[in-house]
Amino acid sequence: MYGARKVDDNHHDFDEEAAAEIATPVQMNRYERYEDREDNDRNDVDTGGRAIGWAALALSIISLFVLPVILGAAAVVLGFVARHKGAGTLGAWSIGIGVVSIIIGIFVLPFF
Repeated sequence: MYGARKVDDNHHDFDEEAAAEIATPVQMNRYERYEDREDNDRNDVDTGGRAIGWAALALSIISLFVLPVILGAAAVVLGFVARHKGAGTLGAWSIGIGVVSIIIGIFVLPFF
């Protein structure tokens, strides 16, 4: 075995191997601005926000017909997440429709 040597410690025989790894240090800059990132990073963020935004919008539209309070609240939460991820319009629409669904579910549907 390359780099292995025999060690005798209190009459116990075992092989010990030592290795060294060399890697380049990673430069981390936590003060990097969003505009300074590469275009690929910006597209990844927008794509993730857009996917969450469409899911929130679909959930808010479904909440108009099924379980308005529960699904509407979930749509509002996902709308805020989508807005935070960069999909402002989709997030705003899902928040608005989710709030309307919650209001209809609480104040209008009990009378029907």
